[in-house]
Amino acid sequence: ITLFWLYRILPSVRHKPFTPMSCGDLTENWNDVEPDPNQLRWKPFNIPKSSEIKVDFISGLHTVCGAGDSKSRNGITIHMYTCNTSMTDKCFQNADGDFLIVPQQGEILITTEFGKMMVEPNEICVIQQGMRFSVDVFGETRGYILEVFGAHFELPDLGPIGANGLANPRDFQTPVAWYEDRTVATGYTVVNKYQGKLFSCQQDFSPFNVVAWHGNYTPYKYNLENFMVINCVAFDHADPSIFTVLTAKSTRPGVAIADFVIFPPRWGVADHTFRPPYYHRNCMSEFMGLIKGHYEAKEEGFQPGGASLHSIMTPHGPDVDCFEKNSTAILKPERVAEGTMAFMFESSFSMAVTKWGLDTCHHLDKSYYECWEALQNHFNPNWKPSSKPAETLL
Repeated sequence: ITLFWLYRILPSVRHKPFTPMSCGDLTENWNDVEPDPNQLRWKPFNIPKSSEIKVDFISGLHTVCGAGDSKSRNGITIHMYTCNTSMTDKCFQNADGDFLIVPQQGEILITTEFGKMMVEPNEICVIQQGMRFSVDVFGETRGYILEVFGAHFELPDLGPIGANGLANPRDFQTPVAWYEDRTVATGYTVVNKYQGKLFSCQQDFSPFNVVAWHGNYTPYKYNLENFMVINCVAFDHADPSIFTVLTAKSTRPGVAIADFVIFPPRWGVADHTFRPPYYHRNCMSEFMGLIKGHYEAKEEGFQPGGASLHSIMTPHGPDVDCFEKNSTAILKPERVAEGTMAFMFESSFSMAVTKWGLDTCHHLDKSYYECWEALQNHFNPNWKPSSKPAETLL
């Protein structure tokens, strides 16, 4: 059972009526542009300069892609946030779903009704449906958001892994109660995301007036360095599902609305194996981002603060340099992704890209396909494995 109690100084019902406001680049319109099944990659998204324009977390939200519908409570949306200014006398509430926030540049101080959380790059946080929060930033700030409708994020089932592994429950942190009994004579703004649109209302007091709370429906954060990596120790290449941090399950067993997957520093030891991700098509949409470092399958072109999308049944895999290097490499134990943290939002939904993602942002890398153009045919029908002397039975 999910429940929580908030002990407030004043109830949140005391506010003026909500009225529509501009949504900017925040959208749930998946039919604004024609579908595009191509492999897509974005260069790092621009962060506006504070000397030119002040942009807070809400006005800095940009929808990249998504599918489904918040009204029917079934779907997913992926946003970027790029901002440079803290929210002042303003809070945000998402009535549609949960936000999983992945900071990439700059820490963010999130004040919630439950207390405060400082979230830095290489950490994530989840703000669940309906929770009001405000974001303070300390310079030019950028990150990724995975939004899900109709389900909440939870730890994946571990199955044969057993009791310990992947993201352990003990490493998740929730805020301690914090409150302010503050009157705002000039008006406090509450921004509400409802059915894919933004609305705002006014009240004369801070919503962060919760003196105490208890329950199990809370915001929380997690440090990705605490992830207990499981990997192949003999041969072959495991499915990336072994790197799942959190999942939002669908009504179909074994199928997720969305998984949050990371590719952290780890050991590579597999023998007789092409160790990078193999070339493939699959029945999931894969949106990838890079927090820091160099992703091993595409060390050039895929940059921190950028992204890629490989849609359902669209082929993808390592670039030419990665293929050639790893096809001839001597297989010995080695550290993989040292100093790197890449991640993936993987979904069973066939996601549509927004007009902002395909055009307005001006960061789509239209030469992305070229990273595979130089792949060569190495097939030799006469090749045979080298013969070995018969073993002597003792």
